[in-house]
Amino acid sequence: MSDRDLRQALHRVGYIADEDLATTLWLSHELGRPLLLEGDAGVGKTALALALARAQGRELIRLQCHEGLDLSQAAYEWNYARQLMAIRLQEGADSASVALRQTDLFTEEFLLERPLLRALRSERPCVLLIDEIDRADEAFEAFLLEVLSDWQITVPEWGTIGARHRPVALLTSNGTRELSDALRRRCLYHWLDYPTLARETDIVRQTLPEVESELVKQAVSFVQRLRREDLAKTPGVAETLDWVRALHRLHPEGLPDDPQTLMVSLGCLLRNLHRRHLGMSTS
Repeated sequence: MSDRDLRQALHRVGYIADEDLATTLWLSHELGRPLLLEGDAGVGKTALALALARAQGRELIRLQCHEGLDLSQAAYEWNYARQLMAIRLQEGADSASVALRQTDLFTEEFLLERPLLRALRSERPCVLLIDEIDRADEAFEAFLLEVLSDWQITVPEWGTIGARHRPVALLTSNGTRELSDALRRRCLYHWLDYPTLARETDIVRQTLPEVESELVKQAVSFVQRLRREDLAKTPGVAETLDWVRALHRLHPEGLPDDPQTLMVSLGCLLRNLHRRHLGMSTS
């Protein structure tokens, strides 16, 4: 599959990628390197992973990062409750039998796979999404280096587990903290910006084909102008889609001329609205 084929495959499942993004994504696949996507919230980073999995017919395995994320949540842990139950079931047996059973406590039946190990052990190639890596701690980043460098995880009770199939890995970051150079060196990189007017119009039309063309044109133009304002939270593509859905129910022919009437629907678009922005023209 060429970069052009990949771009068309994404388009068929509803993701409108520009040429630069499609080429970088294709290169990450061809070179076997993770792709680090940075950009503001709502520009389509997570949606790209979802679309890629659909376009390639692969399972999407998602690790949602957060502060305090550790190995047991990200990779694996042992089912201690079942291990304890197994030990208690052997109470009263002779010592040799108990010793033998204790060596069997770290077997497949007691292992709880988390997203990273699940992606490495998947029977089929998958898409691994490590979402919002900037929310995780630096200590977790250090652990992640082994996975991204060698596609393996070391389980002390078992040894090193390598990938059955190298996953297509996407990491996303909203830039809440600076990522380490070591992590960046292991990835290809792409900055995903807000879409242009033409691209966002295509996205809305592709996602919401039932909406009148004139309404899409007016709404997207309004959002594009709004992003140039000093907003506490700039609306992303997801907010644009929510707003157009609402407008389609309220005013299917086009944007209302009355600002007060427009205000009824703006809660779908803006999460932090200052009154000084209400005087913007809708034309």
